[in-house]
Amino acid sequence: MSAPISDRPLVIAKRDPAQVMRLARLGSFHQCRLSFMRILTRRMTREGWTFSRPAFEIDVTGVGHAIYCAHTPERTYSLVAFAHNLPAEKRSDRVIAEAWDSTFTLFDGVPDADDITRLRQNIPLQEAGRVTEKELSVSRANRSVRLWEHVVSRLAAGQQPDAAEIANVGYLMRTTAVYGSGKLGAADREMIADRPECSAPFQVEMLSVFLTRAFVRDLAQHMANMRGRGRAVDLDSAIARTMGIGNSTGLGMAPFLLTHPILFNNWIDARETAIAMVRSVPTASAADVDLFRSLLARSITSADIWRSSHPLQIEKLALLRRDLKSLSTHVAAVDLRGNFPWDRLYRWAEKALGVDAQECLASLIQEPYGDLVDHLADQMSDSDAAAFRINGSMPLAELRAILARDYDWALAIDWTEKDAFARAWYVSEEKLEPRLGERFEEPISPYEQPLAPGRDAAALYGDLKGWADDSLVAAFLLVHPEHRHSVRRAQIVDRAPYAEIRDNTIGSDLLPLDMLRCKLAFFGATHFDPRSDRWVRICLFGNAPYPEELQMRDADDWPYPPLGEGIS
Repeated sequence: MSAPISDRPLVIAKRDPAQVMRLARLGSFHQCRLSFMRILTRRMTREGWTFSRPAFEIDVTGVGHAIYCAHTPERTYSLVAFAHNLPAEKRSDRVIAEAWDSTFTLFDGVPDADDITRLRQNIPLQEAGRVTEKELSVSRANRSVRLWEHVVSRLAAGQQPDAAEIANVGYLMRTTAVYGSGKLGAADREMIADRPECSAPFQVEMLSVFLTRAFVRDLAQHMANMRGRGRAVDLDSAIARTMGIGNSTGLGMAPFLLTHPILFNNWIDARETAIAMVRSVPTASAADVDLFRSLLARSITSADIWRSSHPLQIEKLALLRRDLKSLSTHVAAVDLRGNFPWDRLYRWAEKALGVDAQECLASLIQEPYGDLVDHLADQMSDSDAAAFRINGSMPLAELRAILARDYDWALAIDWTEKDAFARAWYVSEEKLEPRLGERFEEPISPYEQPLAPGRDAAALYGDLKGWADDSLVAAFLLVHPEHRHSVRRAQIVDRAPYAEIRDNTIGSDLLPLDMLRCKLAFFGATHFDPRSDRWVRICLFGNAPYPEELQMRDADDWPYPPLGEGIS
């Protein structure tokens, strides 16, 4: 009997961190089977979650609250949504906004009347309010004003909304923050991490957004019914499915990849292991090849309907569309059944395609092999509390070797050149979130955050000169305690090779957008639309089943839009 496919050894090694961990590549990642939204929808479908809406108390002006419950095999989670009648002049996506069209919390269990009263007094205030450990997340959202009015007015008049109008935006509301893990007093992750449905990263936040999408659809329908009275029609389910939840994400998210090195390593390592596993498959069945070709065609459609007005993204999109068509032509002409077909295809792509298309292909080849790669989702969290303890007994010769091997890119930079340290990360007093400033144009150096591991590793390497190889890290740090954080990072990277971005994070040529896209791709976001190099709009759960559809539709290939929706 042959070994199960998931137990077969890797014939093809994982890609070198020196190749993967460059910002230009990280900033070209696409959603894949291990993206957090897909992990959630697979679990909900597999475990037969059920959903209910025990309350929808919204008045004719669109003010009130609703409750959406997700019933797992063992417990219930409830999204408590508050709808507000927000004047246009108060609508803002900035973090420091004080009012929103809707505000939300994901409640652990089913709230009673006293809970609703307490939440009504706090959730609409967001940062100015307080919540308890019964709340797992806190979030808010604003309408996409033009599309919201288009959809509501058309439904109220007895007509379906225009598909082209929807395609131009992709969502009726966009979240401006989804807070979890103890924010504002909500439950710490440690309180729920042992629950199977919460074990993978960001599952609470993804469930909140999934239920928010259902609320937004229902609220738009309710407002159309109120306006149109007897003339209103129900939103067509196929049209509704094309709409996700938008999100505006800025610099506040970017440092996460630097401040959570073990967690970041686990995400990348799971993805790289999945890619290597598929590339190690010696033969592909006809069904596997057919599925791949089908999803490639749908990826071309996705690229065609992906719109952006930002020059960088316009250029990337043009190259991606061209490369995906080249990939399609190549795939039609080659045999993808034997002789390690996915490895052959990937090696061809490395020579023939740009980085964006290479990473799209890296996601696509995983699609036929859920039985091979999906279990890797269980390895993507970080539960190693001891990982941050410095090993003081390490000889300095070993530390030098780690720095020379894993930080060679940083040691090659001339850190005396102004362009090499032109930027500085700091925390804004106004927004209380990380920001990136121009070091030589603003007086921000005294407030700089330790988010330049390359520069700091090079400084550490320089101060090791003159120390004997057999001296210990503990002795060195007694003299140079300023290098503790760099020693800790180097020891982490020695054990977790994908933990460090191998690029300068304070250089004049830094594109923070690459850091944002990398993290958002792991969420499962699609159709990135940068508004600058520092903030981006995305779509979450676009084309996904709604709660009532999970058991009736394929809940796993939804990120790929149906064929025939491309631009003319």
